[in-house]
Amino acid sequence: MAKKNVNYISAKESRKISKENRKITKEFEAKRNRKHIPEEEYITKMKNPENCVEFDDVHTYFFTDIGTVKAVDGVSFNVPQGKTVGIVGESGCGKSVTSLSMLQLVQRPQGQTVSGEIRFNSGDECVNVVNAPASKMQELRGNKMAMIFQEPMTALNPVFRVGAQIDEVIKLHRPEMSDEEIKNRTIEMLGMVGIANKEGVYSMYPHELSGGMRQRICIAMALACEPKLIVADEPTTALDVTIQAQILDLLRDLKDRINSSIMLITHDLGVVAEMADYVVVMYAGRVVEKGTAREIFKDPRHPYTIGLMKSKPVVGQKVDELYSIPGSVPNPVNMPDYCYFKDRCDMCMECCNGEFPDEYYISDTHMVRCYRCKEEGERHE
Repeated sequence: MAKKNVNYISAKESRKISKENRKITKEFEAKRNRKHIPEEEYITKMKNPENCVEFDDVHTYFFTDIGTVKAVDGVSFNVPQGKTVGIVGESGCGKSVTSLSMLQLVQRPQGQTVSGEIRFNSGDECVNVVNAPASKMQELRGNKMAMIFQEPMTALNPVFRVGAQIDEVIKLHRPEMSDEEIKNRTIEMLGMVGIANKEGVYSMYPHELSGGMRQRICIAMALACEPKLIVADEPTTALDVTIQAQILDLLRDLKDRINSSIMLITHDLGVVAEMADYVVVMYAGRVVEKGTAREIFKDPRHPYTIGLMKSKPVVGQKVDELYSIPGSVPNPVNMPDYCYFKDRCDMCMECCNGEFPDEYYISDTHMVRCYRCKEEGERHE
């Protein structure tokens, strides 16, 4: 008998899945679109008031016609106030979806944050972003939390001048300011992000600017209202090395100046080593290791983190070929409950065939989800 192709799905099965998923997403949308959502549903308390954000067992799924994609599957970590947390991992591991969940920008109705809490300390109150209504998110987005998007050319509107686009953000969250004050604030922001011809650039369209300039415009827009949290989604990906260094210096300088926290999402381990105070390593929608930057870089414990470290070039060290982790990220549709990395892992043991490993703490701040650390680490329920 021929073995069934697990990657094949019939039209009948697809229709059945689609029908079930529409029912699920309809329930989520009905709950989210209620006219009057009571405050007690989304106003909460931080576990630690020193944190700016607390991700607590967050699950964000995409309900597709071929199954449920668990893009973020039980992610937990904190962003302390005034600190930078670097989130690393290869493409498709859930970094960007985690950040989009933070700002409630996941594409609905297919994409839904189905459970968990994202507690955001706005200074005045603590908001659980997962349950917050759209009106509350409009108050927070751009004002208390802001995002620097990955591709500035798609983040900026091509038919409006860049000055007008930054003006709009300030006008929305600072209605008491006059048009003249708003324009002066925008020009001040353009100067703050290192644009020399700020009055000229104020009147330009996005296509008239270089990639580095457009990225600076996105940063100016994100920082216009001095947010408490800056989510930087690969802010230096499309830039050359000299511009990258300038953008990172700029982010660090502005973070210190307005005392905000940064969630830095990147593939570049060099950027993380330079910028981050804490590092979160993600793989296939889960956090597999987290700790201070020193702990992760000096003493990586998870085989995936070790593989990432081996794959980066080292100055002064000659190698014929850079190391690459064999295999690829597993299909995220309907993932079974086992260590997702075991099929690519060269340190795999017999016990790795069991359930997904628990969190084992090597120190107070260093957590690893790997059976290799079971003896040494302390298990946290």
